[in-house]
Amino acid sequence: MTPDPSYVPGPSHPPDSYDSYDSYIPGSSDARDSVDTWDSSDTPDSSNAVDPPDASAVIELTDVRRTFDSEPPVHALREVNLTVRRGEHLAIVGPSGSGKSTLLNTLGLLDRPTSGSYRLDGVETTGLGDLERTALRGSRIGFVFQAFHLLPYRTVDENVMLSEAYRRPRPGRGRGTRLARAREALERVGLGHRSGFRPDRLSGGERQRVAIARALLGDPALLLCDEPTGNLDSENTVSVLELFEELCDQGVTLVVITHDEAVSRRAGRRVRITDGRLTTEAEAG
Repeated sequence: MTPDPSYVPGPSHPPDSYDSYDSYIPGSSDARDSVDTWDSSDTPDSSNAVDPPDASAVIELTDVRRTFDSEPPVHALREVNLTVRRGEHLAIVGPSGSGKSTLLNTLGLLDRPTSGSYRLDGVETTGLGDLERTALRGSRIGFVFQAFHLLPYRTVDENVMLSEAYRRPRPGRGRGTRLARAREALERVGLGHRSGFRPDRLSGGERQRVAIARALLGDPALLLCDEPTGNLDSENTVSVLELFEELCDQGVTLVVITHDEAVSRRAGRRVRITDGRLTTEAEAG
C-alpha cells in the first residue's frame, strides 16, 4: 500500500486496518477527537485470568497463535511465549516469511492474535475494542521505522513536536511546554545542536535520531523498532545502536525487529522466529 502523502508524522496511532508497518506513517489517526490517552480504569474485567500481570514486564505473550484463513490455513504464529521486562533490549530475528511481520503487528496492536494472551504494560489487550487499542497504543508504544517519516519542510523541533499533534495533552504536559520538551528529547538523543535544522541538512543517522526523539516524546513504556538501521550506512548504524544502548541504560524498553545479525548481536537478548515459532538464543552482546 502506498502511504497517503497527506498523513502527518506524529503520535503512534497506526490504524488497525493496516496489514504492515510499511504502509503506516505515524501521526494518522481515525480516532483523533475520541481517543487520546489510555485510562487504566477502562481495562476490561480480567477476573478470568489465570495469572496476575507481572509488574516488571512490559510485554507478556502467552500461547499466542495467529492463523490466517486461507486454503490451506496459514499458521503465522504458533504458541508464542515471550516476556520482555522494563529496561530490556530485545532483538527479534528471522528470515522473510518466518512470522516476523505478524509478530511485529501483534506487538504493536495492529493485529489481533487468533488465540492466547497479550499483556502490554500490565493491560490484557485481547479483549479491547478498536478505540481502546488505539488509545493504549498511542500512550504506551513509541514506533521507529526503517524510513524516517520526517516532514522535509519542518524543522527537527517541529517534527518531534508533531508526536503530540493528534493527542490531547496529559496533565502537566500541555501544548505550551511542547517545544521545550521536544528540545529535551533532541538533547536526549544527542541532537540538541541541530535544533532549528531541517531534515535535508542532517545525515541519515541524525534523521533516525530525530525519529527516535519523536517516539520518546510521549514517554512510552515500549520502543518498538522495525529495521531501524535498514537505511543507514555502517557508521550511522553504529551511532544508532550506541544510542539504543544509552536509552536502555536510562530504563527504556527496546524491541528491535531486524534481519541484520550484527544489529541483533548488540541487544541484551535475542530470540529467533522460524515458521511462526519463537526460540531463545544465547545472550547477545
